[in-house]
Amino acid sequence: MSDPEVLDRVETADHEGAAFGVYVHWPFCLSKCPYCDFNSHVRHAGIDEARFARAFAAEIATTAARIGPRTVSTIFLGGGTPSLMRPATVAAVLDAVARHWTVAADVEVTLEANPTSVEAERFRGFRAAGVNRVSLGVQALDDAALKALGRLHTAEEALAAVAIARAVFDRYSFDLIYARPGQTAAEWQSELIRALGEAAEHLSLYQLTIEPDTPFALLEDAGKLSVPGETTARHLFDLTQEVCAAAGLPAYEVSNHARPGAECRHNLVYWRYAEYAGIGPGAHGRLDVDGRRIATAGEKRPELWLERVEIGGHGLVVDETVTRAEQADEFLLMGLRLTEGIDPRRFARIAGRPLDPARVAELTTLGFVEVTRAGRLRVTRAGFPVLDAVVADLAA
Repeated sequence: MSDPEVLDRVETADHEGAAFGVYVHWPFCLSKCPYCDFNSHVRHAGIDEARFARAFAAEIATTAARIGPRTVSTIFLGGGTPSLMRPATVAAVLDAVARHWTVAADVEVTLEANPTSVEAERFRGFRAAGVNRVSLGVQALDDAALKALGRLHTAEEALAAVAIARAVFDRYSFDLIYARPGQTAAEWQSELIRALGEAAEHLSLYQLTIEPDTPFALLEDAGKLSVPGETTARHLFDLTQEVCAAAGLPAYEVSNHARPGAECRHNLVYWRYAEYAGIGPGAHGRLDVDGRRIATAGEKRPELWLERVEIGGHGLVVDETVTRAEQADEFLLMGLRLTEGIDPRRFARIAGRPLDPARVAELTTLGFVEVTRAGRLRVTRAGFPVLDAVVADLAA
């Protein structure tokens, strides 16, 4: 965990909600990983990138006309596999954002990439297009594990892509998945130490979760896949925190580790419950319109989304007001993922009521939450493995 003295100096809650991010979803992948439940699709025929770029631009224009002027602090190209896009397509999307909103001089522009040699060759083109941060889906540094996870790259190829990212971008990150079938603590520690040697400032480290309706879920149901039990998973989580903190990349969120100041600013937009536009198939957004918070979500199927945008200027299938109670729940769910925690005063402004002091006191006694000297409420290391239960208790 981060130093409490550092966390007590977090900026004010009002500033936390002031950022504005733009998320753009590229929904296509070369193959579907067996653990993945994201909105990603495989298309063996070619993708009409110019048509999609025009549709992205149209949905950005419609969104901007609806919400008015904003200063964009972060842009995130996620997926799917955005690194399958041509650099010219990425440039067209970023140009569309800049046409309709003011873009901050220090804007963070992140692109998710697969660490294959083919996609790494495009990194300089992405940099020229305006991307200044890349997030690589490495997932493992073991070839057998990569094959089991359905990944198309080798560990050697992944590390080569990381090296290219290091040479091209000022900022880069990569993901790993742990608590994999049969993985021991010693194996994970060795792999993590190796990863830390390659990471400049940021790592995303996720416990393998078996999501419903995925191939891994079917294998687990058939008794052909077994992931580490709760005790082992907890040990691996604790090990992850200790090794990363010792290397100077403490957790700033449940699954994300960074050197101080190198946190992913776009993800902080979500976790600090700021405003963001969701652009593209299946993309979610939270927009502030006429004093209301609006939840948006696009049509998930790429071709249907495309048709909707071309007919009506947007592909939204969800566009509804978030009630005050729902906003309060979302604020807790997102904000308590962060090691900095939340400002209870902001919760009270959103919810129209304070947190229940009795519930806070009980969770404090149990050692799951604590209140900092600055008055922030945060989950402790002991509380993070039961975060969902903590949030549910506070929201009740």
